[in-house]
Amino acid sequence: MAKKFPVTIYHNPKCGTSRNVLEMIEAAGHKPEVIEYLKIGWTKKQLKELFAAAGLTPREAMRSNAPEAESLLNEKVSDAKILDAMVDHPILVNRPIVVTPKGARLARPKERVEEIL
Repeated sequence: MAKKFPVTIYHNPKCGTSRNVLEMIEAAGHKPEVIEYLKIGWTKKQLKELFAAAGLTPREAMRSNAPEAESLLNEKVSDAKILDAMVDHPILVNRPIVVTPKGARLARPKERVEEIL
């Protein structure tokens, strides 16, 4: 099943929502590829592609309550600057982001993952 329907989760194991979404994916019978983005980081290209697939702007995908986000909350800060900050500080990307053949979603609330499973 995993080969026919690949599932990728950009996961932070310290995040309760991320852990819950991972459990939901596994309970649905999938063996997801788990990418711990805090360990490996992001590239600007990767983020642009993920956000485009999920229909998000960098600002919408930003974890605004992270201390690193404080200087980015001003509406005048450009998407390009937010992307640069996300590459420098991977914690700024809200999680989990899940990608399947049916699309990509920022699974907040966690039930949003059901739309693409």
